[in-house]
Amino acid sequence: MFGGKNMKQMMQQAQKMQKEMQEQQKKLEKETVEAQAGGGMVKVVVNGKKEVLSIDINDEVIDPDDKEMLQDLILAAVNEAINKMDDYIQDKMQEIAGPFANLM
Repeated sequence: MFGGKNMKQMMQQAQKMQKEMQEQQKKLEKETVEAQAGGGMVKVVVNGKKEVLSIDINDEVIDPDDKEMLQDLILAAVNEAINKMDDYIQDKMQEIAGPFANLM
């Protein structure tokens, strides 16, 4: 069969890459990133499962008469943290994928 040996090697390489990616995904679930909004007035930490682990709100930004601003800052920080984690995960997975990265 023409190319059978090469096909077998490619399949083995793909299986190895898949196993490495699964292992990396487990490691990434434990990683965290922090994002800020309002010049650091609101800070959010998210893990690799995209779970919010903590939210830190500076006392200066807590204004009972401007609840909407605080909500907007929290929302912005959470979204930024999730985006940062997405980028981090993508970078790590592309390192493993190597020559297959363009298929991801």
